[in-house]
Amino acid sequence: MTDHKKSVGTKLTPEGAWFKSSYSDQSGGNCVEVADLTDEVGIRDSKVGNGPALFVGKAPWNAFISNVTA
Repeated sequence: MTDHKKSVGTKLTPEGAWFKSSYSDQSGGNCVEVADLTDEVGIRDSKVGNGPALFVGKAPWNAFISNVTA
């Protein structure tokens, strides 16, 4: 069973690798951070830096970005 409450963001990815999306709310509200890793991209809520993070492959991430920016 997957433990969705386990802290994975900072354990698997160095804190300096994360950056806030340019489309996020700059006043501290709704913020998304991403980390460009070797084989995948990490996605997390910036307000919960050491909370859970989602990791996806680069090909699916690039397809997602292509579709939302089209």
